Amino acid sequence: MAQAPLHHGMPMARYGAEVAAATAAMIMLHGRGATAADILYLAHELNAPDVAFLAPQAANATWYPNRFIAPVAANEPWLSSALQVVHNLVASLVASDVPHERIFLLGFSQGGCLATEYAARYPRRYAGVIGLSSGLIEHGDQPRIYTGTLDGTPVLLGCSDVDFHIPLARVKRTAQVFADLGARVDTRIYPGMGHTVNQDEIDAVQRLIDALQQHGHP
Repeated sequence: MAQAPLHHGMPMARYGAEVAAATAAMIMLHGRGATAADILYLAHELNAPDVAFLAPQAANATWYPNRFIAPVAANEPWLSSALQVVHNLVASLVASDVPHERIFLLGFSQGGCLATEYAARYPRRYAGVIGLSSGLIEHGDQPRIYTGTLDGTPVLLGCSDVDFHIPLARVKRTAQVFADLGARVDTRIYPGMGHTVNQDEIDAVQRLIDALQQHGHP
């Protein structure tokens, strides 16, 4: 059997401030079949010159092979490898004097599922968790039990009510899990929207960044 394409050692795209000079950082996770450059384009829409934007690239442009609502084991070992990429990146930022509470986790579609899943598995105070057209990675018939606290972390969840890839019930389930973990959840459901990112979501991300920069916390 061929070796599974795992994500260690893949390149990372960057935008904005250098980490050493940044007042905050945002880890940006791309969707299935996309690239780090694709998700990093969102950073160009934001006014955040003091933020370091970091976008790791998934092997074969896919973080895990099956849908996020498939049995979790069906997405291994890719899922564990993808979570480790995020974990290593968070650790490297903390080691560079960017504390967890000044680190944003953002992802779209498959990357949003990865971002929210990471935050739920490793709960603590972050600058913000932003899941765009996404939900927690767990088999719907066997919901995962998450423990710990996000300690007031702002969580933004945006999705269409008719997204073919993301069942609305899973967005609501994700919002409830984060609320139970002590997050401040902002769920935005857009009637009839496609599987995309809209300006209202971008504006909401901008407000989270502005609040952190102005007040020291979102």
